[in-house]
Amino acid sequence: MARMTLRAIGRAPAEDVWERYARPELWPTWSPQIRSVRVRGDRIASGMEGEVVSLPGVPVAFTVEEVDEVRRRWAWRVKAGPVRMRLHHAVAVLPGGRTGTELRMEGPLPALVLYAGPARLALHRLVRGETGT
Repeated sequence: MARMTLRAIGRAPAEDVWERYARPELWPTWSPQIRSVRVRGDRIASGMEGEVVSLPGVPVAFTVEEVDEVRRRWAWRVKAGPVRMRLHHAVAVLPGGRTGTELRMEGPLPALVLYAGPARLALHRLVRGETGT
């Protein structure tokens, strides 16, 4: 199993960035590789299960493993066919009114390398406050 970490810094308020993570219905607005999300509930919570439909239409099953609203951190496992990955997300307030986000990924190296480009773009959109709407 390989590991990779991506980071992005922007001017969107940390509270807004966290809300974009915490509400699955908002994921497609900042993550261009996500077409839609199928889930019960309007906010991520430990044990939540659902499915992300990727841009090419491939369904990716997920389970949220842990959520810490106070520290603005969460982790989930995703499964697309035989590929399994674990993703850890964090949001931090930085000096100068900036917000940082970090994505730590664990999984097969080819999957991490393939996902890194779209994930990097999504993280930058997330902290800049850009949306697809």
